[in-house]
Amino acid sequence: MQRVESYTAGAWRRPSGEGRPLRDAATGRVVAELAPAGADVAAAAEYGRTVGGPALRELTFHQRAAILRDAGRLLLADQAKEQLYDLSYCTGATRSDSWIDIEGGAGVLLSYAGKARRELPNSRVAVDGAIEALSRDDSFSAAHLLTPRKGVEVQINAFNFPVWGMLEKLAPAFIAGVPSVVKPASPTAYLAEAAVRLIIESGLLPEGSMQLLCASPPELDSLLDCLGGQDSIAFTGSAATAAALRAHPAVTARAARLNVEADSLNAAVLAPGAAPGTAEFDLFTAEVVTEMTAKAGQKCTAIRRALVPERHLDAAAEALAEALRAVAVGDPRDRSTGMGPLVGLAQRDEVAASVAALREAAVPVADSCDLSGVDPVAGAFMAPTLLQATDPRSETVHTTEAFGPVSTLVPYGSIDEAVELVAAGGGSLVASVYGADRDEITDLALGIASHHGRVLIVDQAMAPASTGHGSPLPPLVHGGPGRAGGGQEMGGMRGVHAHMQRTAVQGSPDMLTAVTGEHVDGSVTREHKGHPFKLTFDELEVGDSITTGSRTVTRADIAAFAESTGDKFYAHMDDEAAARSPIFNGLVAHGYLVLSFAAGLFVWPDEGPVLANYGIDRLRFAKPTYPGDEIHAVLTCKRKRKLDGRGYGEVAWDTRVANQHGEVNAAYDVLTMVANAPGVDGAPEASGDG
Repeated sequence: MQRVESYTAGAWRRPSGEGRPLRDAATGRVVAELAPAGADVAAAAEYGRTVGGPALRELTFHQRAAILRDAGRLLLADQAKEQLYDLSYCTGATRSDSWIDIEGGAGVLLSYAGKARRELPNSRVAVDGAIEALSRDDSFSAAHLLTPRKGVEVQINAFNFPVWGMLEKLAPAFIAGVPSVVKPASPTAYLAEAAVRLIIESGLLPEGSMQLLCASPPELDSLLDCLGGQDSIAFTGSAATAAALRAHPAVTARAARLNVEADSLNAAVLAPGAAPGTAEFDLFTAEVVTEMTAKAGQKCTAIRRALVPERHLDAAAEALAEALRAVAVGDPRDRSTGMGPLVGLAQRDEVAASVAALREAAVPVADSCDLSGVDPVAGAFMAPTLLQATDPRSETVHTTEAFGPVSTLVPYGSIDEAVELVAAGGGSLVASVYGADRDEITDLALGIASHHGRVLIVDQAMAPASTGHGSPLPPLVHGGPGRAGGGQEMGGMRGVHAHMQRTAVQGSPDMLTAVTGEHVDGSVTREHKGHPFKLTFDELEVGDSITTGSRTVTRADIAAFAESTGDKFYAHMDDEAAARSPIFNGLVAHGYLVLSFAAGLFVWPDEGPVLANYGIDRLRFAKPTYPGDEIHAVLTCKRKRKLDGRGYGEVAWDTRVANQHGEVNAAYDVLTMVANAPGVDGAPEASGDG
């Protein structure tokens, strides 16, 4: 008998106490046995803090990203992936259901790896926003720093996505530098264990950065007792359990951070103009059916309420019932199966009880299917069940979540009523609106936005590319207000920042430059007699600077630039019109002419370490440049970003173009790629002939 094991404090731990069987959702056969972990939970938390945390914090954001990338690729390798698919069938998931969980989970790791390398510096600290000047003379400033908290994140996961649910929490915490202790849900713990085992045994992750604790309720409570203000809890599950977590002393007394994703009665709204026969009506029908049957409706994002205009109600009910009758319910291993069983008999009984409660306020539209070829007694099979509300304002319809293949049609009269009915759900993870009328869609989307973490607008134009109502995506926030828990997961860098402490650090520009690794206005610069563009990435230091010679801007320059570019805006061509301008008060040079002349002043023409200019950030034209002005540029190395293994790095140059009076005409960051010294980190060796 396979016993689900935990991985804590650097070792796999097989429980020795009495366990309970975990059964195949379709056949009822025993897949594994789950017993209390029997691990020292306090030691697991401390191991994460003292071993995993320091190991992660030694790495830069880019190094952590590279590890996640490799872990994602590992899970997508055929042998690993198929091993997880085989186990996933036991949970009742079809191949397509499992794709969301397994390959979707690996995709989250790859997505975060890519975003971290693009959007975070190759360092251990990030600066949040612009430097705040606190004095007029630039002698006192502040920066908002983001640093990893020195605790652990305890994941408490739901049964429905044992791989994805774990990895979408792990990825942002790992990038932030915070170790995770994963507590999987009991019914599918064997699948979570298999995924963790693949990752741990690969040796990719720093020791202690990921632990698995298949804990019993008392063990979990003991783990929570160990948490304090540097720790966090990420919970996905029922509102009742979320309420208990909110009341736990770890949260109330010791200020451990709690993020909750709880019950959610998500809605899909068919706009009034999306009549039968339109593409949007068909898209609505297809998506409601998909969300009812994917994972047998066991998704926190599934459509529980389908709102349709009263005049389209009969047509929608007929179209949905017909589509549901075509869904093949059966063994998930059979490729012809459209919907597998629920995760277990207990879950089926719970959903049946919720349907019974809903039937007090709704009548069935479709609730039967052919279950030939399976054992409906041993397997947790249930027919997709579509109900129709007899009273659209019934509290039961908007507060009863049947966590299975169940949805309720709710008619509405006006858009205002639709918005009101959607809000009756008390806050949801996601809602979808379907239609082509822009005014209707705008009123619906903005009307329901306050009650949702995500709103999907569906029309014919976006449908081929859409990932669907029920698919959370790594760059987007996943969470919702009110009943949905009030939490937020993923969200790209927002998710990473949620695991970090934002600290306002005040001081002199020199000190802030040292702390942040970025040049701060007012800090000491080092003027080069030569040209900093002749220095390799490794030779350059933040604060290296050059002041160029000057150039006089003439009327002939302005006229020639207008002629060559075609930019003949009146302020560059017509003295009288320019004089009437409340902004210019006279003929002025093109802003891009000023940039071009500045580039001519600071660019080093010969082949050298600067390989390319790939852009400009933060460009502002601070003061007009007039004919006769003498302009010069001051270039300062503002920020260096190492790019491992490429042979070059990114360098941002703070650039100021000023006139003869010292007034700044333009300010911007020039972004360049600068080669490493020969033979350093992928750079080619110097040639032997000198």
